[in-house]
Amino acid sequence: MNQACMSLGSRRVGPESPVFVVAELSANHHHSIETALELVRAAHHAGADAVKLQTYTPDTMTIDCDSDLFRLGDDSPWAGQTFYDLYSKAYTPWEWHGPLQEAATHLGMEFFSTPFDATAVDFLERLGIPAYKVASFELTDLPLIERVAATGKPIVLSTGMATLDEIHSAVETARRKGAKGIALLKCTSAYPAPPDVANLRMIPDLAARFGVVAGLSDHTLGIAVAVASVALGACIIEKHLTLSRSEPGPDSTFSLEPDEFRAMVDAVRIAQTSLGSVRYGPSDHEVSSLAYRRSLFVVRDIGKGEAITLENVRSIRPAYGLPPAELKKVIGKRAARPLRRGTPLTWQDLEGP
Repeated sequence: MNQACMSLGSRRVGPESPVFVVAELSANHHHSIETALELVRAAHHAGADAVKLQTYTPDTMTIDCDSDLFRLGDDSPWAGQTFYDLYSKAYTPWEWHGPLQEAATHLGMEFFSTPFDATAVDFLERLGIPAYKVASFELTDLPLIERVAATGKPIVLSTGMATLDEIHSAVETARRKGAKGIALLKCTSAYPAPPDVANLRMIPDLAARFGVVAGLSDHTLGIAVAVASVALGACIIEKHLTLSRSEPGPDSTFSLEPDEFRAMVDAVRIAQTSLGSVRYGPSDHEVSSLAYRRSLFVVRDIGKGEAITLENVRSIRPAYGLPPAELKKVIGKRAARPLRRGTPLTWQDLEGP
């Protein structure tokens, strides 16, 4: 299958379109709507194409339970907290969605979200968002994918931790239930994620195997992995944005600050431009450099009728004489006229055919 195209709001997303860059706000508003609005403005100034939220409440995600089963382990960046406590700190109040959507739309960005249950989908439908994201941890929640797909809108699916069979089930469910366009994002569900497990070669494989738009949801530190993904065909890049990593928060440590996000977007644009196309021969910018190739020149004065030898003709720069490949043919021929040192050698300078 060839990689497909899709629309995310007014933006066309696919191999022939500019990489679609998404600023994930997540929990980096620190429960301040003023901070959330500033993040939207920062995303715009940083060159993001879209702002994305996560739509849930602590009670739609889990239950308030102090059992060890509901407490995050030592290998988590949120170790020791219960799921309920974490989501209480991280969620975006639903009454903020409208003002944030209005701000993003006013600035010319797309606005969409990740719902975590059917009530969130119903709420986002009332807002009229143009697309949905399904998080890696919900990729196996096929009833949720069915509900999202039933809206008939595009779905972006993150694939962190997923087996090939799980991705296949999610994609087939989304298609069967009417999703209008599907994107798969390579994702490593670690926070932060080490670059050496990014496995970016999965991006073209996802695109070819499932016939979808493919991209990257990036939790690594810095911008290198996101930029590298463009060379592997990433059409969407999602990255967390924070105003400052110095402000403590659930997602701050693996988020980019605005200047870093801008640097990522600029580098992504350059990387995509540099991909170009498959073409051989000199480009328009190289034509003038052809003169600096090597060619055959007289390097010692040669009298009329004197034989051409390796001592009086050499392959040197620039390229105003015969091509170096002709050297064997001219050796032994005789000069048709006197040739001074520094003369580019041509066939007219030689006797015979």
